[in-house]
Amino acid sequence: MRENAWTRWPSREALGHEGISVPRRLVGRAVRVLVLGLLLWSTFHDGQVHGWVAVAGAGGVVLAGGLAWAFFRTTLQHRLGVSLALILLLTGLAAAAHAAGFGSLTLVVWCGCAIVALERMPLAAALPVAAAALASFAVVDDDKVLTIGATVGGMALAGYTLRLDAEARGNAQRLLAQERAARAAEAESAALAERARIAREIHDVLAHSLSAQLVHLEAARLLIERGADRGQILERVVAARGMARDGLSETRQALSALRGELTPLEDFLSGLVDTTADGAEVAITGERRPLSAEASQAVRRVAQEALTNVRKHAPGARVRVRLEYGAHEVTLDVRDTGGSPGELTGAGAGYGLLGMRERAELLGGSLRAGPGEEGFVVTLKVPA
Repeated sequence: MRENAWTRWPSREALGHEGISVPRRLVGRAVRVLVLGLLLWSTFHDGQVHGWVAVAGAGGVVLAGGLAWAFFRTTLQHRLGVSLALILLLTGLAAAAHAAGFGSLTLVVWCGCAIVALERMPLAAALPVAAAALASFAVVDDDKVLTIGATVGGMALAGYTLRLDAEARGNAQRLLAQERAARAAEAESAALAERARIAREIHDVLAHSLSAQLVHLEAARLLIERGADRGQILERVVAARGMARDGLSETRQALSALRGELTPLEDFLSGLVDTTADGAEVAITGERRPLSAEASQAVRRVAQEALTNVRKHAPGARVRVRLEYGAHEVTLDVRDTGGSPGELTGAGAGYGLLGMRERAELLGGSLRAGPGEEGFVVTLKVPA
């Protein structure tokens, strides 16, 4: 529900000092000191004021300053009743000063009450207060009617202009606070996303390396159980050791990738095929161009996982890897010719394909994995 403009207070940001430039604050303080000095000078140098009356006038000036300070504090707290009481006390003090012969104090207090009421109070309360103060000023002023009208109109316009200026400043302060909060939230979100990306990269590297080692170590265990000769067992152990060494190298590559030091994607795929698959083919089509770190890493990890699955589930199968650069996306296609199920076909729980699919979807892409015409096909598409 929208708040009524007549009963709405200026915001606390508008009534406070935050956002006011240092030069403007200095000018405001200088004006207050000048007005106070003129009032005191007028009180003590008025020819009709002597003795205790002059002292009472000085006390009235100090009292008016205290009431004005209290009024500023209560309006900042949006306390309407107390604010009205204080502004009425100020107007009453001005009337008493007029009766005692302090004309300067009277005019300044009435004009000041009208201006600050329009600036700092809800309009429904400010307008009657300002009207009463300016009407009192018009009654006691000795100038011509036109001059009095211009002065009254100028005071009212000044008060409302100060109100609009304060509200604009308050709106700017609120927008600035919202922007700072949004930036902080954005920075926190970016930090969380970066942490998730680092965790995902480390997980994928370790999962690939450990899965490859598991293939050979499990095969070595099966060979031992079947009483195979020492050479076959040693071959599997040596292969597992090689996978561990490759895993360490991939971990270093992943750390380099996190620092933005990625090797060309084409070279990576060629090297991956040479070291992990026998009789594999790599084809690169389309106009080659640099990819984002996220898209490049997705292609690398999916290729690693797909080749690991081929080695695990279809040992000896021929593999064709195709990387196609499209207009708005890059496509990786890994397919094998099929083969007899490996010794470790039942190992694993399908988490590799799930991880690949999640990685693709996080980038707004897709991944399809399933039987093809001959063997198994994995197709990744990511925006690029």
